[in-house]
Amino acid sequence: MMHYSKLIRQGQGLANALLKRAATVTLDWDVRQKSRFETTDSNGHSVGVFLQRGQVVRGGDVLVGEDGSLLKVLAAPQAVLRITYCTEHGSVFDLTRAAYHLGNRHVPIELQADHLKIEPDHVLADMLRDMHMTVVAVDESFEPENGAYGEHSSHAGHAHHGHSHAHDH
Repeated sequence: MMHYSKLIRQGQGLANALLKRAATVTLDWDVRQKSRFETTDSNGHSVGVFLQRGQVVRGGDVLVGEDGSLLKVLAAPQAVLRITYCTEHGSVFDLTRAAYHLGNRHVPIELQADHLKIEPDHVLADMLRDMHMTVVAVDESFEPENGAYGEHSSHAGHAHHGHSHAHDH
């Protein structure tokens, strides 16, 4: 079994030619949020992942094996609830309101400009429908936010559309 213990966010700095040759693993959110797990790669090889506690693996990340081999992570489609605002009676602001209420319940949530995603929960689905949100069960990848106290990538002094500034944390 090959062991992987290093994570390169989104394969940053790696040549495309290397990424194209890398084996892949397709993992759902339940597995990707664990720092230690076993799986099988696209070549049929057993893989053991041993990351620092609290590290979360995202779709597009690359794992580095003990022999230097690369393993690209793909986010598997999984059952999620896709939440949008009612185009007849609502507005984009309703998504903000829904995200607020879900956040108060500490629900893992994926935030997009035009929709939200959460793991299936009939009680939350009913609450959202009562808020006049459209809730649809779909199979899609799930990339929830890390949260205020979750893992953060280093971004001090990064640029925003032509300007940069330091972040004090």
